[in-house]
Amino acid sequence: MSLDPEDEAEFRAAAHAALDAMLDGITSGTRGPVWRRMPDEVRGSFAAPLPREGRPFADVAADFHARVAPFTAGNRHPRFFGWVQGGGTAVGALAEMLAAGLNANLGGRDQAPVEVERQIVRWARTLFRFPEQASGIVVSGTSLANFMAVHVAKTKALGPESRRLGLGNARLVAYTSVAAHNCVERAFELTGLGSSALRRIPTDTEHRLDRAALEQTIAEDRAAGFTPFMLIGTAGTVDVGAVDELSALAQLARREQLWFHVDGAFGALAVLSPELAPLVAGIELADSIAFDFHKWLQVPYDAAFLLVRDGEAHRNAFASEAQYLSRATRGLAAGTPWFTDFGPELSRGFRALKVWFTLETFGIDRLGQTIAETCRLARLLAERVRREPQLELVCEPQLNIVCFRYKGVESGELVIKLQESGLVAPSSTRIAGESVIRAAIVNHRTTEADIEALIEAVLELARSGDSMD
Repeated sequence: MSLDPEDEAEFRAAAHAALDAMLDGITSGTRGPVWRRMPDEVRGSFAAPLPREGRPFADVAADFHARVAPFTAGNRHPRFFGWVQGGGTAVGALAEMLAAGLNANLGGRDQAPVEVERQIVRWARTLFRFPEQASGIVVSGTSLANFMAVHVAKTKALGPESRRLGLGNARLVAYTSVAAHNCVERAFELTGLGSSALRRIPTDTEHRLDRAALEQTIAEDRAAGFTPFMLIGTAGTVDVGAVDELSALAQLARREQLWFHVDGAFGALAVLSPELAPLVAGIELADSIAFDFHKWLQVPYDAAFLLVRDGEAHRNAFASEAQYLSRATRGLAAGTPWFTDFGPELSRGFRALKVWFTLETFGIDRLGQTIAETCRLARLLAERVRREPQLELVCEPQLNIVCFRYKGVESGELVIKLQESGLVAPSSTRIAGESVIRAAIVNHRTTEADIEALIEAVLELARSGDSMD
């Protein structure tokens, strides 16, 4: 029993209508409320039992547009400032659809989709000035890419045999700042190293990893019989968007013989902008870099990347032999190495296609300009905060994140009311123990008018103390 449409003409008509609705949604998603709470009756409708009988595709699509599409987090909207999430593009959405139409499995084999991903690897090498022997792989997000980088560094330190024998008596330790994303700590848990093997180093007044404290901790660990093996810098911290002194950290890592990894979830792509690239100078010296395409590059979720300088070390950490995966020099099983040799997945979707479409359609110059514009808007927001007596700028923006507060008002509750208003959607965080409003400007659709709307909404709601309609 085939699952292809019984009436192809009818299905094509419904499919074209669904495509038009999707494109309309991308446009309309930039207007109206940023976020709206899902009504209880809509939420309750998802408790319906498992369907035994199917229903027409057109009905299911209409259901999607009624119950799902109106109630997303709102990151397509130009006034979504809550977290570092890209706004997506129509180009990326269509590329995702085309990838699904191919239904390609990019674990490996001799096929064109694999060549597309290999081209993404070559382009990444060029962007970060990595050598030809460097390897890379498209993954779901930087959380996974960071986990993989820790595994590669651990395997390099202990040797490939550690994949079978485990840690043994090794007392490996690594270093990152207290401002690093919590996925770094989880990576140490998941690799069996344990979160206690990750030393969280204090930050300086610029929210960057404190090098003096780092050097002291390394010396203390060596004296105590531990084996330092990895240093993790951050390009764009999650709270304030700070960038560690990557060049200095790279030199220190080389001197101490540490694997130097950079978590550049969004900040790494500052290299696309000539104006911003100096802020991440030294990232080209890393042993590995993790970053997201679905943030500043505006590729639809999910798409990220791990780039590794030593391609052999990367492959040694993941490649395995299995008879049903035997390789050949000709035929469908040709094309070695396969991407499954560089990551934990054999079944892999064609995420690379939407990255390829984005780069081919817009080019890195335009994308770099878009990235630089978000940082300009962040500086504009900081200046607007300075001009308002009731507002206080908590720290200067280094990239595209601005943290501020309304004096005398609890920021966490104020942020919730702002989100519930539907007018703007920032988030909150804590800086030096104090709750602050955090505005992350990532969306390529955001304009100066949207920045002004954020300021006006904060001032009005904080003064009134009531929710706004």
